[in-house]
Amino acid sequence: MDFETDGKLKKLAYRLPRNVVCHEKNGLPWLVLDYPLKSISLHPSWKVVLKYLQTKSFVPLENIIQLVEEIEPAQVEFFLNDLSRKGFLEQKGIPALTDYPLVSIIIPVRNRPAQIEECLHSLARLKYPSDKIEIIVVDDASTDHTPKKVSAFPVNLITLKENRQAAFCRNLAARKAKGNILAFIDSDCLADPFWLQELVPAFKDPSLSAIGGMVDSYYVDTPLDRYEQVKSSLIISQRNRRSSENENFFYVPTCNLLVRRSIFEKLNGFDEGLFVGEDVDFCWRLQDAGYFIEFRPLGKIYHKHRNELKSFSSRRFDYGTSEPMLQQRHPDRNKQMFFPIGASIFWVLLVLGIVCSSMPFLILGGLVIVTEALSKFAGILQRGIHIRFYELLLAVIRTYFAFLYHCCAFVSRYYLVFTVFIYFLSPLAFTAIIGMHLFVGTTEYFVKKPRLNFFSFLFYFSLEQLSYQLGVWWYCFKHSSFNAVNPTITWRNPARRA
Repeated sequence: MDFETDGKLKKLAYRLPRNVVCHEKNGLPWLVLDYPLKSISLHPSWKVVLKYLQTKSFVPLENIIQLVEEIEPAQVEFFLNDLSRKGFLEQKGIPALTDYPLVSIIIPVRNRPAQIEECLHSLARLKYPSDKIEIIVVDDASTDHTPKKVSAFPVNLITLKENRQAAFCRNLAARKAKGNILAFIDSDCLADPFWLQELVPAFKDPSLSAIGGMVDSYYVDTPLDRYEQVKSSLIISQRNRRSSENENFFYVPTCNLLVRRSIFEKLNGFDEGLFVGEDVDFCWRLQDAGYFIEFRPLGKIYHKHRNELKSFSSRRFDYGTSEPMLQQRHPDRNKQMFFPIGASIFWVLLVLGIVCSSMPFLILGGLVIVTEALSKFAGILQRGIHIRFYELLLAVIRTYFAFLYHCCAFVSRYYLVFTVFIYFLSPLAFTAIIGMHLFVGTTEYFVKKPRLNFFSFLFYFSLEQLSYQLGVWWYCFKHSSFNAVNPTITWRNPARRA
């Protein structure tokens, strides 16, 4: 985290990253990001700001506001945050709060006396006004001394006589809550002292209804711990993300989720019929209702993940069962596989060239890349955007490899389990699937940069893939619903649809 030496959070500040170029065309300032390659034009009033932002040091928000006095300060902040989400700006620090809203922290727990004790100790250390915090713990009919541990803390304890699961507990606590913001955390998590201080300011944006923060691993000692540090399913991203019409499957987990209470009540909270995936269902319903949810890599909590192979695999299996079940409940969120024409032709030609040892096929594949790059470059020249041809060519090549990765990732995620049977039917198909799986695992290893060796990472990655897809297929066969493993093939990019 980024703190001053006296322990206070740094003020919100921005700068242009190294991979963003600023230039002017027809009186308009343009920003061009080299990866992923994209550009945006701004109003002329922002020219002076962009010139200021090109310095190497971060520029405080208050200084930027002075440069565009005709724009409301809040709108300046929201606009700069939007540019940061899109990669055109670097951001550090958080906005200051002058008015601290009352936050109700909600924790369901069952038979976890040691974990809930540590969780509540961490909440006692929060750097947030204590009179603006309400903690509600719902004991879900524990059969041990969990309630006794909780009662030692100044919290509102609700004790159930019958086990009702986490969704029911969270909804019950939300009905009792007094805060305008509901903050959900799990009993096996610890909150960073600046958890609320970093996330609550997001609600200064009236368009935002919910926000999720970073989930880090509490355990770091074993190889499995270090795998979870980079590959936990609770890790959403390393950058800001916001829901949109083009992100049908975006969600944040309930172990680090803040929601406006008014919105939570309108949506009737979590679906109490779900025992896994209720956070995904809630986030999807929130988006379907026209609200926005955001993830920020701030407001960290530390999760005590299942760090034994059996429990690790079991949890991934459970997650797998939730995917087809959720798609049954949300049929509009059908899974699609986008096959771009250029990339599809290129990989077909490349495979034919390798299999047939034919140079003409390989040359044609290269011409496909160059032709698409030239076509895009002609359009960019007409618009007057300052992008060099070789940058565009590299961008096209990256998209082709990204397409290959996503195809391989789908096979690895859902069809690896069938390789045992496929081997006896077609050794070539077996080799292809294993090759795709190894390609994805190797890519993940070099992208995630875990603190463990390649073979250990590949072992845990393979175990995770197999456990997850076993859960998916178990539910698919049990309920005769195969949408999760049978996506719609499309030649039109879903991200470009209106």
